[in-house]
Amino acid sequence: MSSPSKRREMDLMKLMMSDYKVEMINDGMQEFYVDFHGPKENLVNVFEVFLPQLLLYPNPSDPLNGEAAALMMRDRPAYDHRVKEYCEKYANSEDVGAAEEEKSSDEELSEEEYASSDEAVAGKADP
Repeated sequence: MSSPSKRREMDLMKLMMSDYKVEMINDGMQEFYVDFHGPKENLVNVFEVFLPQLLLYPNPSDPLNGEAAALMMRDRPAYDHRVKEYCEKYANSEDVGAAEEEKSSDEELSEEEYASSDEAVAGKADP
């Protein structure tokens, strides 16, 4: 197995030979910036393709929720039932409308707060 410094040198050389922009700091291999290329499209692909696939085909071998993954591998019908229970309990279409209403009322309050804070600041400035 190679040392960490050799691994760093090899990785840096691969980055420099690729089409990424690599900027060395102080001409050393310890510090450098890499300009990675972001997605060419916006996040629509993530929401339309990636997340639905992830939800339809979860990966229990690399879980975020270990309990759910264990249940999925051990007892798939019980896992499916638990998912349906959670969806009914936490993902109602009524909740979506309520969240939007809460957001709009929060925005109205913040506008009023801004106006009142501006008046308060102006009042403090006057002797």
